[in-house]
Amino acid sequence: MKLSRRQFLGGAAATAVGAALFDFNLLTPSVAAADKAPGEVKTFRNVCPRNCYDTCAQISYVQDGIMKKVEGDPKQTYTNGKLCLKGYTYTRRVYSPDRVKYPMKQTPRGSGNWTRISWDEAMDTIAKKILDLKKRYGSTLPICLDKYSGNFGITHYGIEGMMSSLGYTTRALGTPCWPAGIDAQTYDFGTLYSNDPEDMVNAKYLILWGQNAAWTSIHSFPFINKARENGAKLVVIDPILTSTASKADLYLQIKSSTDGALALGMARYILDNNWVDWDYARANSVGFDEWVDYLKKNITLDWASEKTGIPKEIIMEIAREYATTKPASMWVGYGMQRHINGGQNVRIIDALGVMTGNVGKSGGGVNYGHLETWGFAYNAMTNPAPKGSKGFIGKDGKEGDRNINMNNFAHDVLAQNDPPVKMLWLACRNPGSQDPDTHAIEKMFSEMEFVVTVDSFFNKTVELSDIVLPATTHFEDWDVMASYWHYWVGINQRAIDPMYESKSDVEIAMLLSQKMNALEPGSCTFPTAGSPEEWLAKEFNPAMYSFLGISDYKELINAPRKAKMPAASWSDGKFRTPSKKIEIHSELAQKNGLPALPIWVEDMKTPEKYPIRFMTPHPQHALHSQFQNLDWMMTANPEPKVEIHPVLAAKYGISEGDKVKIFNDLGTLTLKAHLTRTTSPDVIVAYESWYKGSNFNVNYTLKATPSDMGKQATGNDGVAFHDNFVMIEKA
Repeated sequence: MKLSRRQFLGGAAATAVGAALFDFNLLTPSVAAADKAPGEVKTFRNVCPRNCYDTCAQISYVQDGIMKKVEGDPKQTYTNGKLCLKGYTYTRRVYSPDRVKYPMKQTPRGSGNWTRISWDEAMDTIAKKILDLKKRYGSTLPICLDKYSGNFGITHYGIEGMMSSLGYTTRALGTPCWPAGIDAQTYDFGTLYSNDPEDMVNAKYLILWGQNAAWTSIHSFPFINKARENGAKLVVIDPILTSTASKADLYLQIKSSTDGALALGMARYILDNNWVDWDYARANSVGFDEWVDYLKKNITLDWASEKTGIPKEIIMEIAREYATTKPASMWVGYGMQRHINGGQNVRIIDALGVMTGNVGKSGGGVNYGHLETWGFAYNAMTNPAPKGSKGFIGKDGKEGDRNINMNNFAHDVLAQNDPPVKMLWLACRNPGSQDPDTHAIEKMFSEMEFVVTVDSFFNKTVELSDIVLPATTHFEDWDVMASYWHYWVGINQRAIDPMYESKSDVEIAMLLSQKMNALEPGSCTFPTAGSPEEWLAKEFNPAMYSFLGISDYKELINAPRKAKMPAASWSDGKFRTPSKKIEIHSELAQKNGLPALPIWVEDMKTPEKYPIRFMTPHPQHALHSQFQNLDWMMTANPEPKVEIHPVLAAKYGISEGDKVKIFNDLGTLTLKAHLTRTTSPDVIVAYESWYKGSNFNVNYTLKATPSDMGKQATGNDGVAFHDNFVMIEKA
């Protein structure tokens, strides 16, 4: 069978055949070129834009307009020519027959009755609904944007820019990922700033605290291993015996959410043995002696051992080793701050780093993340509201957007009355499978007048939408990417033409602006022209060029660039707190109703009716609701399971492979049991993800319980994802 390139790229049936015939990860001639010699293989620079530590630099290989292979970029020393498991599946993502290919309309919503429509019809329908709502309510506040991190490319902030260009709207504000830890380090150091991960090679002692790097940051492991070759010891602290924990020299299976108690126990033992770096702590911080008094009066090793489940002798061992081995590095993972006391636990760990003089040192640091390389122009994001726009009047008396809590999205959307939310625009976000309290999310969708989602696949959120617009992949657009972990910045070249009728978020914004102004002149301020590369160019500024040591963004086509930053964060001693020092005593935290000092705050008590903690960490084969739906990933990991300790399973009469009902007063889900001793007898584990064709969703039992911090830096507290308690029974 021969298929023309047009047929191959143009129809669902042709795509299915093409997917069967091609091995897109091999440099083989395409079907389109079967009757002629294959063309030259061209290479393009790309950067993975997913919400991941590694932000991998990539090289894509294209022949006759078809992307054949994706590899790591050897010119970027963090990625170092390698990708993760997910990165190597990108050809399957780009050419998946399941992609949203065209604008589609669903009638009625949730029915699965999808009809292909033109871009013009889609924009006409959307624009008329926006103008109708604006006329009925006197503003665009009934329109709500929920956008986060499905694509971190800088030009994707054009989504926010599009909303601003319509008028003042309702916005989901916050982050579900890491806000409590961000606030903790903001209170302590003034902002979020970590050592270069490549600097871990200089560590003599490494503690990974709730961090499963073997799954979520594989490019950090070569630096960890190099440090170990040089004599460093690796300690992993985690409630789950993860793949990372299995590689450690010492693994501590801590009781979940008691990390702060362990750090306090370590601090007390360090204090008792006078291993404190008094000179550093007193010269560079405020409130240190006050915290020392707290340790003396309130903390004992017996208490710390009882709280954490870690033997006293082990606490003493790691305290001694951490305090006396220099430099020593701690890497705090995001999972450990997803508790009602999570931010406070991070503050305690920060204080431990200060106490031992490991902050500001190469090979040291209390490392969590950074935003130092994100100094772009955000041109696509900055658009004024049309003249005469009416907005929400805040407590400061200023008019603007109406912000609601991203981490309690359904509740906050439904709680709006003046005016109510009537339309949702969702992009780079999948609340249908990723948000707490799934039943509330489904109720919220059912009460909307109109829902638009921009995505690449028919996921749970798309299933609950009226219109879906097909999004380009990062190989089909120009963009630029920075990392929140390493110090590199790279460019996305357009390697292939956009598949089917997919468009970027900026292109969609321009189309909507054209239609809005055709229907009502002056109703939208977003520009209506500009090539993808022109939009990219406008995101750079002189400061960014200087930071990267370049004079033109096109230099990134030759190689990604590493920002000119010292390998050790805070090595200059210039902290960004109000006092300009590390604030062990934080007046700002106290002002916000939190403890001024890094003291112990009790963890959530286990409910009597629901005595089992249900943890839902990040999966290996997916990134939230991306990748797991691909054929390669489904082959490797075909169905979700719940991991149960054999002792707990025996208590409830559950055997390997049995169906298990997991429930609490909020909801229920049923999963196949996998018995394993990697978890503890009072904790069950299921990895959050979206499985194609499955109703699996870990959030049916998850309340939108806030963590203790997040508002200061991100606008809203995080979610205590891991403070979720359930009962189980054999289904």
